Amino acid sequence: MTAPKHRTAPVISYFVTTKCWQGRTVFQVPENAEILISSLFHYREKKAYLLHEFVVMPNHPHLLLTPTTTTSLEKAIQLIKGSNSYQIHKERNQKMEIWQQGFYDWTIRDVNDWRTKVEYIRMNPVRVKLVQKPQDWPYSSGAGQFTLDPMPSKYSQRASGAEAQITSSATPELKLRPPKEQHG
Repeated sequence: MTAPKHRTAPVISYFVTTKCWQGRTVFQVPENAEILISSLFHYREKKAYLLHEFVVMPNHPHLLLTPTTTTSLEKAIQLIKGSNSYQIHKERNQKMEIWQQGFYDWTIRDVNDWRTKVEYIRMNPVRVKLVQKPQDWPYSSGAGQFTLDPMPSKYSQRASGAEAQITSSATPELKLRPPKEQHG
């Protein structure tokens, strides 16, 4: 089975979420969160992908990344999860399952989409009341202590126009049905 074309197209950015096995709070342990961040930057330095934003929550990370032309999105996530599992097992002397299979991805379409996902990543620890400000969560690009890749220029050039515009004149033939009478 081949990967969907959207996951193998060159220079496409994705918002990705992957969860820990059975919702375990693996990354509540600071050393485990630091191992994951180290894995993220290791493969960024190896040029498997560009890393734009990330947050490591207690039971899942969110990533905003752009695989390079030599790496599919699946391969990038496999590298991150595989390396992270190996390092946690080795350094923490544990053999527990860490990751659920698979991941969720969202293809970034335009600058508005980009900004929405950046805001989501940065505010995630605040929304769940882990911290009061994004910069207070040390396991996130929102902390301001990591060097990240900039937004690809293709997103800053235009909006996709993908928002649906709804006007009453667009569907003049539709009429509301009267409510059904209830007996009884």
